[in-house]
Amino acid sequence: MAAVLAVPIALYGFVIAATWIDWIADKLVSLLGFLGVVLRIPNYIMGITVLAWGNSMADLSANVAMARKGLANMAITACFAGPLFNILVGCGAGFGVLRSVTQKEFNYVTLTPAINTGFLFCFINCGMLLVSGLVINKGVIPARHGYFALALYFVYIFTSLLLQFFLS
Repeated sequence: MAAVLAVPIALYGFVIAATWIDWIADKLVSLLGFLGVVLRIPNYIMGITVLAWGNSMADLSANVAMARKGLANMAITACFAGPLFNILVGCGAGFGVLRSVTQKEFNYVTLTPAINTGFLFCFINCGMLLVSGLVINKGVIPARHGYFALALYFVYIFTSLLLQFFLS
């Protein structure tokens, strides 16, 4: 098939796939919100557990597959590039839509303890990567950092649950 025909067909397929993914994701979020209400699970807890895990499974499987094939640098890069894209483009687009809807020059966002906790654990992980990878090991991230990152994640979940249920 000629490139003149293949490119528009591929773009059309991409748009259709993205539309289906958006529609299915919307229904899934509605279903999970319903389950959260029925089971009396706060939205924040649903967000840091079920929704976060579901949102990350494709990235996790792709990164593990790359690491198994010996493409560790690509896997590490993808671990940071995906969330960075989500944060920068997601916040940028979200605030752009918010500004166009509210017609306000400034929209103030409150950083809750839950959000601050997430920021803190991200900074700890990035700091440990920098210290361990650049300073101590001279450009090499040791494999044991994976265990530290998993332990840090479980401490984050525990801290978040503690903040939500016992300290608020």
